[in-house]
Amino acid sequence: MSGRFLATEIAGAVNAGARTAVQVAGACLERIAAYDGVQPQTWISRLPPAAVLERAGAVDARIAAGERLPLAGVPFAVKDNIDLLGSETTAGCPAYGYSPGRDAEVVARLVAAGAVPVGKTNLDQFATGLVGARSPHGAPGCVFNRAYISGGSSAGSAVATAAGLVAFALGTDTAGSGRVPAAFNGLIGFKPTKGRWSTRGVVPACRSLDCVSVLTNSLEDAALIDGLLSGFDAEDAYSRHAPPSRPLAIGTVRLGVPRAADLEWFGDTQSERLFEDAKRRARDAGSVMVEVDIAPLLACARLLYQGPWVAERAAAVAGLLKTSPGAIHPVVRTILMGGAATSAVETFEGFYALREFETRAEEIWTAIDALLLPTTPTIYRISEVMAEPFGLNANLGLYTNFVNLLDMAAIAIPAGFRDNGTGFGVSLIGPAWSERDLLDLAARLGDDREPPPLDFEPRAERIKLAVVGAHLAGMPLHWQLTSRDARFVEATQTAPTYRLYAMAGSKPPKPALVHDAQGGRSIDVEVYELDAAAFGSFTAEVPPPLAIGSVTLANGDTVKGFVAEPRAILGAAEITYLGGWRAYVGTLKG
Repeated sequence: MSGRFLATEIAGAVNAGARTAVQVAGACLERIAAYDGVQPQTWISRLPPAAVLERAGAVDARIAAGERLPLAGVPFAVKDNIDLLGSETTAGCPAYGYSPGRDAEVVARLVAAGAVPVGKTNLDQFATGLVGARSPHGAPGCVFNRAYISGGSSAGSAVATAAGLVAFALGTDTAGSGRVPAAFNGLIGFKPTKGRWSTRGVVPACRSLDCVSVLTNSLEDAALIDGLLSGFDAEDAYSRHAPPSRPLAIGTVRLGVPRAADLEWFGDTQSERLFEDAKRRARDAGSVMVEVDIAPLLACARLLYQGPWVAERAAAVAGLLKTSPGAIHPVVRTILMGGAATSAVETFEGFYALREFETRAEEIWTAIDALLLPTTPTIYRISEVMAEPFGLNANLGLYTNFVNLLDMAAIAIPAGFRDNGTGFGVSLIGPAWSERDLLDLAARLGDDREPPPLDFEPRAERIKLAVVGAHLAGMPLHWQLTSRDARFVEATQTAPTYRLYAMAGSKPPKPALVHDAQGGRSIDVEVYELDAAAFGSFTAEVPPPLAIGSVTLANGDTVKGFVAEPRAILGAAEITYLGGWRAYVGTLKG
């Protein structure tokens, strides 16, 4: 499996009758199935194959009736914080899930243009993160070297596009969530001006800052999709009318570049060298290079995870945060809880600081037409961000976090590859409504080097493990799974042959699951997959009187899972009647 889909090529072939949309969809489904053996954590859910083929058949019928569709038969993926009719929206949190009554506006416009959605992609939960690892469904890896992060939060969207599973994928971008994964996976990451594309039908991260973005394999595809999705949406309170465009004279573009003193690479000398290469290409393309003091932009970037904007993230999921905080990924929960404690005074102080930065940014645009920056200063292994989830994530947003705060447009483009195969990207950033200028400029600055081969190293043997208590998502010991790159499989129940107890004196509180063929009932569990080495190290940490044995699920499957020795129920409280550990924890809070 090699090569990538291009939307413009597919639509041209389908419109010309050289291929049918059904044929394209069939090839897409085959590629997805093959890649499931490599990175199944790319997806949270997929439409049934029959539904995908039915949608493709409807496109063929429109073509046969004489329509010419700009995205005829083009398969695409949707980040799972964007509504797709017929698929649950979870934002990476199963407890948050709901079934939308209609497509998000951006999805509806793509479908009207002939595109065929295939499924919902994995993400950092609630789009809170730039690593792609803050998900109960597992951490997707960079398509060129899966030991390294895919970037996030639009992790699955980047992987699905870069691995050639779909022609493009929708993401979202509040702090760089569409641009960072584009850089790592050799893609175009297009982030429009706030309000240029509708955000109706999108789970908010920071509603006042959120943008839908797109990850593509070509600038032509990004331009095509921008043309289809741009336009005022009267049902979206944050939609904006675009002013008349004033194209740049590309030969005389004043391109801002940062002072060396303002750049931080965190020891990544290869990224530093690749950025110098990108500046050279810009000079060769005729840009006038202007050195810019970006210190105010970097200072503004720090606001995004302080004060009102973290509070805005907390507001988006306030109900779940109050009633079921344990259902939220622990790293994400820590961030949101900090926002929930923000005072009104701190909020206004943040807004006042932002206004100062806006004034400084407006001054920058009097001296330059666009800004050239590294998309990220470096990249990290999945194991590294699991071990240090906050600081390393913050490093990745150094050159992206300020863009939406300051109402800018940005396009991330490939700019080479590190020796470990991972992608390096640069971003072209301009004032609001400068997208078309940035696309024109990007066409002259792009790096045409071929990407390295995809990483198809065989997966290690995976073992399914059912957890029932403190290891559930959001519970105190869940980190013991995420630190081993465990992949969430499903939330389900045991067969109706178990009793559940709250053990006496355990810290943190732990349950004991005991088999009882006569008086038991079904108990809620979550099932995860770990490779054999990770499963072995996990088992070694299980303290008595708990143990890892075999647990029968409601569907009859037998998986490894937590069981208990008889002594575990001495002095324990039986909680079988509650049906699961989450319900029991809820009674403790009441």
